[in-house]
Amino acid sequence: MKRKFLLIVTSVIILLSTQIKAQSPASAFDVSPLLIGENAPEANVTSTKAEAVPFLSLIKDKPVVVIFYRGDWCSNCINHFNAEISPNVAAIKDLGYDLIAISPDSPENLVKTSGKVNIDQAAFYSDAEGTLSKAFGIAWKQGDRFKDMMIQSSGGKNLEPVLPVPAVFVIGTDKKIMFEYINPNGPQSNLRMKWSLLQPVLKALKTQ
Repeated sequence: MKRKFLLIVTSVIILLSTQIKAQSPASAFDVSPLLIGENAPEANVTSTKAEAVPFLSLIKDKPVVVIFYRGDWCSNCINHFNAEISPNVAAIKDLGYDLIAISPDSPENLVKTSGKVNIDQAAFYSDAEGTLSKAFGIAWKQGDRFKDMMIQSSGGKNLEPVLPVPAVFVIGTDKKIMFEYINPNGPQSNLRMKWSLLQPVLKALKTQ
């Protein structure tokens, strides 16, 4: 009887924690990201060719640098790419990492961003419904200010709508999070991940 009771309590706790995780806070400052050392979550993302792809299948024989950004409509996101990421794509590759960029945008808008920041379309994936950003614990629910624009930019799929907090994760081939940089001050591109920080981090992680 005692064992049965414990099983019921455990099941309830798991159910409640899952429901809480699925909810998106109303403020970017209230997100609860996964921690370094935890396993990266699984969810389908969509390529620029409109093909569904399991996220973890993108992590193969190399660790990955994963950049979550708000969308093609976000000028600060574009500025951040152009200032800190695009000039260093070759260096990221040379250090032994693949680059993945994820936003709620539709495949068509991913292609637009690819052209604006001069990064191969193959690096871009859509998380239009916010499933992956929720699983990473970095999604937050927008108010009415950007609602119509976000629904439109996602191809009508981001109905809540939710945005990922601008974030950078480094994930190893064992699918564990090795490093993360989360910045709830999303509108400020100057506060996002700098190459001057990312480069030494990538070098240090390669020696582990």
